[in-house]
Amino acid sequence: MAVTETTEKVALIQSDAVTFGLIMAVLGLIFYTSSRGQGFWHKFYKHIPALLLCYFIPGALNTLGFFEKSSADNIYYIASRYLLPASLFLLTLSIDFKKIIGLGWRAVAMFFAGTVGVIIGGPLAVLLFAFIAPEWVGITDQVVPKGEEIWAGLATVAGSWIGGGANQASMQVLYEVSDTLFGTMAVMDVLVAEIWMVALLFMIKKSDSIDKWMKADNSSIEELKVTVEKYTRENERIASFEDYKMILGLAFAVVGVAHLASIYFPTWILGSVEKGSTAYTVFDNIGFGSAFFWIIIVSTAMALILSQTRMRKIEHVGSTKIGTVFIYILVASIGMKMDLTKIFEHYQVFFIGLVWMMIHIIILFVVAKLIKAPYFFIAVGSKANIGGAASAPVVAAAFHPSLAPVGVLLAILGYAVGSVGAIATAIMMKAVVGG
Repeated sequence: MAVTETTEKVALIQSDAVTFGLIMAVLGLIFYTSSRGQGFWHKFYKHIPALLLCYFIPGALNTLGFFEKSSADNIYYIASRYLLPASLFLLTLSIDFKKIIGLGWRAVAMFFAGTVGVIIGGPLAVLLFAFIAPEWVGITDQVVPKGEEIWAGLATVAGSWIGGGANQASMQVLYEVSDTLFGTMAVMDVLVAEIWMVALLFMIKKSDSIDKWMKADNSSIEELKVTVEKYTRENERIASFEDYKMILGLAFAVVGVAHLASIYFPTWILGSVEKGSTAYTVFDNIGFGSAFFWIIIVSTAMALILSQTRMRKIEHVGSTKIGTVFIYILVASIGMKMDLTKIFEHYQVFFIGLVWMMIHIIILFVVAKLIKAPYFFIAVGSKANIGGAASAPVVAAAFHPSLAPVGVLLAILGYAVGSVGAIATAIMMKAVVGG
């Protein structure tokens, strides 16, 4: 009797600790080579941002089978739930409200341009494929089961691309999207968003040329960077052991408070209104029922409050540098979850997502050209929608660490409008397919 053996793909590294050690070694190597002042690496990093490699090298290692999925998930969870709020707190604590306000109305305008690009981009992409490949968007003679409608699945992407994970989850529940379809959309969401992230990071190197072509005025951004750098030079000192204890103690105490709030706030707020009522639906769709939403909100709010006190002076001993380290660990953990082969398994949805993203990008650049907004506002305004609090400060900090709070503030705005925008997108996409 013949015995059929089945073999499962086994990751080369089985340990979470070893996986994390490898990722940290990769980050160390990237930043060691990027700090070289001459030679091959100096020329290489003139064209390829270091941050880009922090995404792609972990992604390539994951695609090659180095990591267990559980290891990547565990490391990402720690990075997103503990290091991210700590980083947001440390970066936002040094915020200069007067200078942020001095950036002007263009920052908010570009954020909403990105939101509009997502809201109308989805229906336009569905409309295009309704003509050239109707089956790709669910237009068939067969009855599509509840929860398997493509437009409903795309609504979860809209929630993610305007607000974030909390809004994405809200759309899955609202439209009863099946787990299988939701998983497919999540893959498309990540792949398309990461391709755009790569392009954004690459164009940062060309931002001066882009600003010149668009006749943009980036003087307010340059003034903010110069002011922060001057302030740092005049007040910076060598950190002592006690300083590091204070920075980490304060940051993770705030993370603890944020997690405590995330336990009680969702129940308290949603429990104060009748379940199933309009108020309950609105609060839940905004993200008030999400623990992660409150972790981000509370950690950022506490930083904004303490930034008006003497606590802001911990920047003098390098608090933003520690916050930036946490951000880069998060970046690598996101890269670890990327599987480059998935692009071929779900190519139909991927093409819909690409067209959708192109519409978003076109609207961003058209609006930026009209209002003469600098590339910084394009990049941060887009990622405050597509990526939210996890990536908007990363992109902003890639221009300069002092600009990270701009990404945080715009990303929080995304949480507030994410579900409303996603519902509007879903209604239009449903109308296009005749649902």
